[in-house]
Amino acid sequence: MSAEAQVGLGDKLGRMRRSFRGWRGQRPFWGGLLTLLGGIPIMYFPYANLTLGTMTIRMATTAGAGSLIIGVLLVVLGLTMWFQPHSRVFAGVAAILLGLVSLVVSNFGGFVIGFLLALIGGALGVSWAPARPAGEPAKGGAKGSGDPVDDGAPEPAAAAAAGRTSGEQDDLSGTSPTNGTNGRHRAG
Repeated sequence: MSAEAQVGLGDKLGRMRRSFRGWRGQRPFWGGLLTLLGGIPIMYFPYANLTLGTMTIRMATTAGAGSLIIGVLLVVLGLTMWFQPHSRVFAGVAAILLGLVSLVVSNFGGFVIGFLLALIGGALGVSWAPARPAGEPAKGGAKGSGDPVDDGAPEPAAAAAAGRTSGEQDDLSGTSPTNGTNGRHRAG
């Protein structure tokens, strides 16, 4: 390989790394990965054989098919978090529930390894939120930005300028404590 080929290869790897980093930042990557990894021991251990010398220990349970289904579903939910990030809340809650069910069905949730991975991965999937664009301010404005936060309450100076007292409410719906309706509407 020539020096020019190595420089081009490094540049290409750098672009691929940056591209993967951008892809990873747009979805609950770690939640999906942990959920996917949590499904593997749950579906593997009920079908595994452990050989100690000449003795074979089979860890099969009566719920082997249930363990396989739970493990496959966790793998699918992990992939769903990656490739359908808008359904991350459903996938996260389903992963948490399947992780809890695996405690009973599948050798204590794949000897607690799969259970913990599915639980943490599901929680990360539920809690992940997409990043805001760089120019968009946070909801309600940033502290110290100089912009007043509009909480919906009328300003005292604006109320006095409109000819009202500051304690009087500007209620156009006709449902205020002053006229006795207290927010309730009559049906007829």
